[in-house]
Amino acid sequence: MAREQIFEEVMNIISPFAVNKEALENANEQTNILTDLKVNSARLVDIILDFEDKFEIEIDDDAADEIQTLGDAVDKILEIKG
Repeated sequence: MAREQIFEEVMNIISPFAVNKEALENANEQTNILTDLKVNSARLVDIILDFEDKFEIEIDDDAADEIQTLGDAVDKILEIKG
């Protein structure tokens, strides 16, 4: 799966959880999930679980802690999918 496709899927998964819809509309790989999109940390757990289901991967706690931006999410998914 291409990076652009993964980014698009990441956006689809995160969209319902993003409080700041304006930031979501202008999001790019540098957009911070917690501070820019105003996703709360409890919802981030749900997002990680959705990533695991969608991409058929497992993201351990240490890897999940490294996901701060949308680009981090794409990078981690690509890394785990190999």
